[in-house]
Amino acid sequence: MEEFVQEFRRAARDSRYEEQLLIEKFKQSMNGMIRQKLMESKHPPRSIEQWYRRATNLNRHWRGSRREEERLRERRETESSAPRLNRPTNGSGV
Repeated sequence: MEEFVQEFRRAARDSRYEEQLLIEKFKQSMNGMIRQKLMESKHPPRSIEQWYRRATNLNRHWRGSRREEERLRERRETESSAPRLNRPTNGSGV
């Protein structure tokens, strides 16, 4: 997303488009999931700079979440293939 925003900024500088048209073009060309999340947020972005910043942040968080999910999935798979150890009880069943 960072590269996309940088490229869009460069093209926007040369385009001479008004801000509202830039926002529409940005929304049309970005990832649909990110666009939908931003548009449905409690306070949707209003300026092109807000769109750039929030789309980049959302994308960064989404990628981090995907990495964490993958790590947890791999860990579950590893643990499910390992033998289970029974925990000793203290006689109280706890």
